[in-house]
Amino acid sequence: MEFQLISEDSSTKARLGKIITDHGEIFTPVFMPVGTAGTVKGLTQEQLEDLGAEVVLSNTYHLYLRPGHELIHRMGGLHSFMAWPRPLLTDSGGFQIFSQKNLRTIREEGVLFRSHLDGSTHFLSPEKAMEIQLALGGDIMMVFDECSSSQQDSQSERESMERTLRWAQRSKEAVGRHRPSFYSHKQWLFGIGQGGTDLRLRRECIQRLIDLDFPGFAIGGLAIGEPRGLMLDVVGQSLGWLPSAKPRYLMGVGTPKDLLDCVSLGVDMFDCVLPTRNGRNGWLFTRNGHLVIKNAQYAEDERPIDASCQCMVCRRYSRAYLRHLFQSNEILSSILNSYHNVYFYLDTIRQIREAIASQRLLEYRRDCLKQQETS
Repeated sequence: MEFQLISEDSSTKARLGKIITDHGEIFTPVFMPVGTAGTVKGLTQEQLEDLGAEVVLSNTYHLYLRPGHELIHRMGGLHSFMAWPRPLLTDSGGFQIFSQKNLRTIREEGVLFRSHLDGSTHFLSPEKAMEIQLALGGDIMMVFDECSSSQQDSQSERESMERTLRWAQRSKEAVGRHRPSFYSHKQWLFGIGQGGTDLRLRRECIQRLIDLDFPGFAIGGLAIGEPRGLMLDVVGQSLGWLPSAKPRYLMGVGTPKDLLDCVSLGVDMFDCVLPTRNGRNGWLFTRNGHLVIKNAQYAEDERPIDASCQCMVCRRYSRAYLRHLFQSNEILSSILNSYHNVYFYLDTIRQIREAIASQRLLEYRRDCLKQQETS
């Protein structure tokens, strides 16, 4: 993998870059649609290609439980299995296990957990998480980490951060033992910084991760309940400690406004389930804010979701029809809503990149905020 820093915005800390993988180039800042189980819910791979998705994220935890990484490996890897020719990033499963609080027990060796599907017992260690990701064949893999809670006390936060660092070391060593990889293409392992909202822990974690010399770094454990202003402060401080010559990935964030604010701080990579999850729930993103399509006010509204949007949904369908689909629980509702929302996110990132390239990101950000305030 190669990361090229192309240019930086003179008025902010935003930057344009390019990640080169064996499955293609990823231009940053980039938003990665989330394909949890090898599918971005509601969309085909052809649609994702048409939308311009450069990289898709898939989930180690879910693919391990079903259909199993061994099966996917026998099928030629995740690229072949899901018929996706472009880059893939696989996460380690740490956050999913964190979210299953009542189903897991954390030990130094790893995590003992019960499947949310059938209650069966499994054990996931850094070594196992790397085995699974190597078998899946993603271009970018993530270390196995312990995602901490913002409600933890300082001692528990310290223990969690230290364990994350030990697991990062074990993850790197496990990948090293499998070189060459399972596949002909290169697979690269990113480190993940933890530490909650404690800036001292965050800084120490990042500094020690840098010593492990990963080709890219992620900021994890945010946007899980802490105030937004505090999240932005932690992100900004963390970016100041991370090396500028390597890609910087903010995990699980966030809203379109989060993307804009965090790009301005220097983030290169994002993923979030909001476009498709909100689409399935009838929550649609627009330049003027969001609209909830089930509301009665749209029953006879002939307008598109967003008059300024050029996606195929806005060019063809009315709000009234989309409301009818949602109220009728039609499958097409999830498809069209998700398509529009993913288009909106990817188009937002494209516009952000254009604004950085022309040195007008602050102006673009002001225009976006003004448009939402006056809507």
